[in-house]
Amino acid sequence: MYAIWNDTVIAESDATVAVEGNAYFPPDAVRETCLAPSDHRTTCPWKGEAHYYDVVVDGARNENAAWYYPEPKAAAAEIKDHVAFWNGVEVKEGTPDAA
Repeated sequence: MYAIWNDTVIAESDATVAVEGNAYFPPDAVRETCLAPSDHRTTCPWKGEAHYYDVVVDGARNENAAWYYPEPKAAAAEIKDHVAFWNGVEVKEGTPDAA
């Protein structure tokens, strides 16, 4: 799986975790240079509190387009610190080279 925004691959992994239709990328599979911390938070009844990142590519900012669970509830332990995307970030199967 890979995630792309503004023609830039921001995450790539063959070890994503699928939860509720979202691919959660391991932390080391995400380009940290494309993420900027956000103060935005949401709460899921069974996963816990989600923290957000803005996705930043070539000076363009996609606010709160990535999220993760730093301290998930037990039921979601497998996605601890994994990053998921939405809001225009395309998540695709395969590798970017095959696209």
